[in-house]
Amino acid sequence: MNLFALVAAFGGGVFGAAIGGLYAFVMTGFMAIAGAVAAMAGGADLAVGSIAFGSYFGPHIAFVGGVAAAAFAANKKKLIDGGADIVSPLNGTADASVLVVGGVFGVLGFLIQYVYGTVLGLNTDTVAMTVATCGILCRFIFGSTGLVGKYEGSGPRTWITGGKGLVYNIVLGASVGLMVGGVGVSLINQVGMENAALITANFPSICFGIAAVTLILAEFGLAGPTTHHIALPAANAAVLCAVKYNNLWMGVIMGVVWGIITSLVGDFMGNAFNSHCDSHIDPPAMTIFSMTFIIFALFS
Repeated sequence: MNLFALVAAFGGGVFGAAIGGLYAFVMTGFMAIAGAVAAMAGGADLAVGSIAFGSYFGPHIAFVGGVAAAAFAANKKKLIDGGADIVSPLNGTADASVLVVGGVFGVLGFLIQYVYGTVLGLNTDTVAMTVATCGILCRFIFGSTGLVGKYEGSGPRTWITGGKGLVYNIVLGASVGLMVGGVGVSLINQVGMENAALITANFPSICFGIAAVTLILAEFGLAGPTTHHIALPAANAAVLCAVKYNNLWMGVIMGVVWGIITSLVGDFMGNAFNSHCDSHIDPPAMTIFSMTFIIFALFS
């Protein structure tokens, strides 16, 4: 374990709380793009592991810090309106205890990810799994609505969006999957199968980063799509499948298939864990780690 990174995780959690969990995640996207592009071009990767997914902007540290601090600020301190508010910078609370909670969860996220990734060696996206785990812990520590929220409506609860929403999710998932899958296998076609490891190792991170950066639209109150839970697994499925079976078109097809699957799973995760609630359990993180486990089992 890197003790320097562990110590820094407290600061990362505080910083994530101060600027808001969502904006910290947007910064993850910027750094992921920079580091993965440099690595794919043959340069040294000094940004992805240590900054984008490390103690500076790692979602399991900075984003989790923002999530925990928001739940604490709303439900325990009554300083903000909603415990699921991951947009507002909590610097505005001017309360040191809110930032400290962010720092504590930054350290907790670092330790949980270390256990999942290094100690247990789980074959999935352990950063996403940690984000999901910490969100659940926040719900039970600072919230009162339980794992799946408290539905108080008169009709049946929605678990899967139907009608036009279902069609929209299918079209969005298929299109994102086609985009990342098509570009991914095109890159493999350019470098050749003998150099495909360069693409499989870095291209999914670029797709994740681009999707994360687009969430900046939410900071401006605009209805931009959330797609990182689609782009990352679909890109992984596309390039890994293409290499495993030495078939580029199969990779494209798997990109589309997993784009649709992850879009629908993400919709379910949002309805199940992040509705009728007083804290944020991240639907994309729930989707990414569960679907990545299956994709790695099939194509790695």
